[in-house]
Amino acid sequence: MYEIKQEKKDDWWDVESLLDLSFAPGREALSSYRLRDGILPVAELCLIARDLNGIIGGSIRFWPIQIGSKKAKALLLGPIAVHPTRQGEGVGGELIRSALELAKNDGWTRIVLIGDEIYYQKFGFKKSGFLSFPPPTNPDRLLYLELKSGAFKGVNGQIQKFE
Repeated sequence: MYEIKQEKKDDWWDVESLLDLSFAPGREALSSYRLRDGILPVAELCLIARDLNGIIGGSIRFWPIQIGSKKAKALLLGPIAVHPTRQGEGVGGELIRSALELAKNDGWTRIVLIGDEIYYQKFGFKKSGFLSFPPPTNPDRLLYLELKSGAFKGVNGQIQKFE
């Protein structure tokens, strides 16, 4: 059993430790981190899952980005992490569903992420052939989700750092 709640300032070290544990060394050298440099996450969408003992089991964060020459506003989902001893318990899915509902309620219409299509398709994400992500990124892992039907109509091109 987990309690899903908004990440607070006091959770920062727990989340960073979880990210270090969940991802390979050098995670901060990824191109997605360049899109986050100097930008604050969308705090109301950054969630954590803690068990009944207060131990963090997972976290999800979102960042504002813009897309193409129109500089269309969107969200970059990630990182999302689940503690290795908690994987397979549904924590990640619960975090994603909760965060997507919050994002939709807050008026966000577009989300992109870099991830495994087989996993994320159950949340509605699809492979993008009309977006590009800063290299080095495998284009087959670039996924998108419309929280509002037609949100990506006419939106294409390079994903960029939010201005």
